[in-house]
Amino acid sequence: MHNLSFEATCAKNRAAPVTSTLCICEAHSGAMKDPSMKKILLLHLLALVSATLPIHSVASDEIETLKCTIIADAITGNTLYETGECTRRVSPCSSFKLPLAIMGFDSGILQSPKSPTWELKPEYNPSPRDRTYKQVYPALWQSDSVVWFSQQLTSRLGIDRFTEYVKKFEYGNQDVSGDAEKHDGLTQSWLMSSLTISPKEKIQFLLRFVAHKLPVSEAAHDMAYATIPQYQAAEGWVVHGKSGSGWLRDSNGKINENRPQGWFVGWAEKNGRQVIFARLEIGKEKSNTPGGSKAREGILLELPVLMGDK
Repeated sequence: MHNLSFEATCAKNRAAPVTSTLCICEAHSGAMKDPSMKKILLLHLLALVSATLPIHSVASDEIETLKCTIIADAITGNTLYETGECTRRVSPCSSFKLPLAIMGFDSGILQSPKSPTWELKPEYNPSPRDRTYKQVYPALWQSDSVVWFSQQLTSRLGIDRFTEYVKKFEYGNQDVSGDAEKHDGLTQSWLMSSLTISPKEKIQFLLRFVAHKLPVSEAAHDMAYATIPQYQAAEGWVVHGKSGSGWLRDSNGKINENRPQGWFVGWAEKNGRQVIFARLEIGKEKSNTPGGSKAREGILLELPVLMGDK
């Protein structure tokens, strides 16, 4: 538990999200100038966190914390690293924007990372955050995670095509019915509602995507690939991925903001090598930092280290 409290202390002194490993490396910066020593410490810390945090495949009201990480070779599909409970299904939240982009480009509704540009209308009923996005094109939709753009895309697809794509992609439980008796699956099913997926299933979906084995056009694959956000990690790794933030629901079906969840999923490349990854975190305390941001920063920090000996 010392690592967790140390993380909280560091977070108070930073504007950006941090992890316990990063805080410790900074706290010991005088003794940690050797990059190899940093790698050794980080690997020990990863093992310690995995061993000490309780992992349960049970109802959301009972689960304490969950942290799953899977990294696999994009060509062979072999798992290179796996830790935590990775079979638990939860809502994909905004990480679903990757399959949505593929649907959009394959259907012809989307044309390129910069086209089309859609204008916000009052009837879209955007969240306070999304009201600031008056004009949105696909790359901005992905990088800034604009929900109303997703909902306009699925509305243009229609429920039949939307349902068909989810089934063809074999995406999680494939349930796009939405909230009970609300008939809102077309615009809400992936937002802490009926559609759920596990990290292991995310990996299977990503394997099909990077291998061009999804039942979509080559152009759809290439445009989606070019639209997903890109990040520079350490040691020459270029990471492409989509985060997703939300919360678990309690036994009464209400969103519990004390149970944040975060996804970061995608692929990473270095010197012609490609790996795919999925990170899912579920916490037990309310946080001002979105869960997806935490998951993303964790992967950007850890992936180059974990791949160093693979």
